[in-house]
Amino acid sequence: MVFNNTKVVPARLFFRKTTGALIEILCLNPIFPSEYVANFARQGFCDWSVVIGNAKKWKGGQVHFFSENGFEGLNFRAELLEKGEGKASKVRFLWDGDDTFSEVLSKCGQVPIPPYLNRQTEDIDKSRYQTIYAHFEGSVAAPTAGLHFTDRVLADLDSKGVVRENVCLHVGAGTFVPVKSELISAHKMHSEPFSVTKSFLEDLLKAVEGGNVVAVGTTSTRCLESLYYIGIRCLEHPDSPLEEVGQWDPYERDYPYSTKESLEAIISYMDGRKLQTLVAGTSIIIVPGFRYRIVNMLITNFHQPQSTLLLLISAFIGEDWRKIYSHALESGYRFLSYGDSSLLKRKERNFL
Repeated sequence: MVFNNTKVVPARLFFRKTTGALIEILCLNPIFPSEYVANFARQGFCDWSVVIGNAKKWKGGQVHFFSENGFEGLNFRAELLEKGEGKASKVRFLWDGDDTFSEVLSKCGQVPIPPYLNRQTEDIDKSRYQTIYAHFEGSVAAPTAGLHFTDRVLADLDSKGVVRENVCLHVGAGTFVPVKSELISAHKMHSEPFSVTKSFLEDLLKAVEGGNVVAVGTTSTRCLESLYYIGIRCLEHPDSPLEEVGQWDPYERDYPYSTKESLEAIISYMDGRKLQTLVAGTSIIIVPGFRYRIVNMLITNFHQPQSTLLLLISAFIGEDWRKIYSHALESGYRFLSYGDSSLLKRKERNFL
């Protein structure tokens, strides 16, 4: 059973201009330093790709953090480096003192709960919108299938001999972007960084050869299925640096390699470079017609219409998704982030 141990950061910030205009900033991903751990450990300043609310009121220059609590001595502010027209903007955060950026966010930020909840962030969201096994900071949305797991449930899994493993995929705000185009080919999928350890890949290789691979959530699924295409890069271009898995890579051609060959290629690639952790990215979109290579069972919440998440479910179990969702609606199941969960199983296995 594979969990996503990413940790949601309080990435929603409010600043005020000298004119009084309120500017909202949602952090998306780090630019300098570009590596998450290094960025969160940064002191003094760091650069981020962000989404700006009330952007028309901010033409440039610095804005100052707005809070009734003050945080004297911090002098937290944001400087507009590049204004994105229809895309993300670039912002430099600056602050005084010895706080790391992680500590600044902890003091000043709010948890960016899903927009469809139609309410402001509450104090309880700091703990409720976080899995109990969250570890690595970086997400602006929780891997919500994991919210169902308690210490007792994990202990029960252990007692039954279920092997628990972790991947880390930092969930981006793009997970909330609905599919608005009539053709899915016109939808641009968001990119998300992920990392896996070599020891995990070795255990995964054993599982796909003779066991079940259960993904906890769609984010774990995206990470796991992306590994096959990372392995293809290792097989076909072993001397080139690994690139991000593209949105349409799974659909561009038939791949003659087995899952076993692909995973072995990644392990060999890491051995040759003495890597214990693989860091990559993925823009993969999973829609009907996708061939699952690794995951054959999936724990997931019930998703909203016109979402890429529902397309992933449809690709996983086929047209049966309609029966399942009809049952959920008729039975009063709760949908979305704080809703009920399900365990889905694929009808076919095609790993090797």
